[in-house]
Amino acid sequence: MRTKGTGIRLNARTTILSLVLLLLLVSTLFPLYWMVATSLRGEAAVMKKAIDLWPSAPSIRNYVDVWQSGPFARYFLNSVIVSAVVVFGNLLFASMVGYGIARREFQGKRIVIIAVVSMLMVPRQITMIPLYLLISKLHMMNTYFALTLPFLVDAFNVFFISQYVTSLPVELEEAARVDGASDMRIFFRIVLPLSRPALAVVAINTFLVNWNSFLYPLILTNTEGMRTLPVGLALYSLGEHSVDWGHLTAGSTLCAVPIILVFLAFQRHIIEGITAGAGK
Repeated sequence: MRTKGTGIRLNARTTILSLVLLLLLVSTLFPLYWMVATSLRGEAAVMKKAIDLWPSAPSIRNYVDVWQSGPFARYFLNSVIVSAVVVFGNLLFASMVGYGIARREFQGKRIVIIAVVSMLMVPRQITMIPLYLLISKLHMMNTYFALTLPFLVDAFNVFFISQYVTSLPVELEEAARVDGASDMRIFFRIVLPLSRPALAVVAINTFLVNWNSFLYPLILTNTEGMRTLPVGLALYSLGEHSVDWGHLTAGSTLCAVPIILVFLAFQRHIIEGITAGAGK
């Protein structure tokens, strides 16, 4: 039977934990809030009161300037195209490879698994120069192929999906195979629908990485027409002697909107995918 003292201690722990979580939440959201507040101020106001929590006369002028500037719409379109192609490629190809590793026995399977796990330990910066030379040799520099083909399959996504498929009941696939279903039909009609939580995690993770990617688009493109948002914003916001914080934060806010929308769209599936492993 719970005593009064035990109840008080539990309430105290809950209160302390809630306060700690609240502080963490505030520390996480405050930079986003400061970015939005700064974007609603003019450059003179930014330089005069850089630590104002909210502008006295908020204005969307910075957003209008950024959006009406010639390259920005092109940067946004390039990021949408590249991210959409890479996400689709990973959802299709990474799930195929992950399913094959989880459900098939073939010669060299152990080597493939070791290669996939090894790629998780290799920083992307190490492959930067070889990839640049390869893209250059194939005459793909400054094209959508350069920004998408090398990233259509990610080792983490392959490993994650293979582990998730392993936890699915194999009896469903065996029953479908007895009924005459082909391997491709089983994959698309049974495995993929059951893997929606894992696919949601893959989609949001891949989208975040590619939407915010800066280094590879910087070295693989050399014209305004092919730059993505992170590269375009970095170059657009640099003045001759200082950083244009008002326009930079306005552009960054516009850049963050798609990420927030994608997260909200996949939120339920992401939580299911994260908690699925713990439940099993």
